[in-house]
Amino acid sequence: MNLLIDGLTKTYDNGVKALNGVSLTIEPGLFGLLGPNGAGKSSLMRTIATLQLPDQGRIVMQDVNGQDIDVLTQPDELRKILGYLPQDFGVYPRIDAVTLLDHLAVLKGIHNGKERKEVVETLLQRVNLWEARKKNLSGYSGGMRQRFGIAQALLGNPKLIIVDEPTAGLDPAERNRFLNLLAGLGQEAIVILSTHIVEDVQELCAQMAIINKGTVLLSGHPLDAVQMVQGVIWKKSVAPGDLDLMHRMYAVINDRMVAGQPMVYVYATSQPAPGFVRVEAGLEEVYFTEITDAENRYHAQRTVPIPAL
Repeated sequence: MNLLIDGLTKTYDNGVKALNGVSLTIEPGLFGLLGPNGAGKSSLMRTIATLQLPDQGRIVMQDVNGQDIDVLTQPDELRKILGYLPQDFGVYPRIDAVTLLDHLAVLKGIHNGKERKEVVETLLQRVNLWEARKKNLSGYSGGMRQRFGIAQALLGNPKLIIVDEPTAGLDPAERNRFLNLLAGLGQEAIVILSTHIVEDVQELCAQMAIINKGTVLLSGHPLDAVQMVQGVIWKKSVAPGDLDLMHRMYAVINDRMVAGQPMVYVYATSQPAPGFVRVEAGLEEVYFTEITDAENRYHAQRTVPIPAL
């Protein structure tokens, strides 16, 4: 079972090109889709989830038994095996979890009352909401709502599960609980995790891609990606007034405050200057290297030469 995405393009009516020839092959397990806000992640998720059509390209759910589903021409067939948790998951706040999940199970096609009761109870226990099952969703924390969102996404035993920015806004404890839940789901299905949080992908996923401005910059195994930048990332603590100079002189991929002092991270094949220390690279360094390089190329393409007088 694989999900094949081939040459997807999508331009909205306002002229924004959200997807630019996206091609990916996603195998069972957790697949991390990384990118900044506005990179095209949600557009890709909505297209896979049959909520919008692309301008070009195709999506095929390849079944090991030869029962392939063309997602764009057979959306109803995909919806039978799809679980989807969008970035903004709305709930009816004055309804308890059992009642709402039962209602959603009916909409999913589970009409037998006994079967539906068993499914609802099993899912609420699985996402650790059984003790709060009679509580109105208005009283749920952010993490509890996200876990309820996963419960509704699991109705019908889906083979493809899409979660869009699921840990944004969660506290560390809730985030860990939610990530552990996702890790378990990856044992049974294709789970696509769309996020801008690098740690989520590094901790969970054996497959990943980085996307920006609708273009796939890199795809593969996170460890292979990290190996590509091992030994070529350097850091140095600098004075606040020197940040602009650092950006002009070096290939800075990131800068951030560390203990109240700016720290710059630079891509270089050898020590850029005295005081720079080589960094043990991780997925975060891969991410910033790819995004920075893509942004530089994008701005270079948009630069209009000044004609000679």
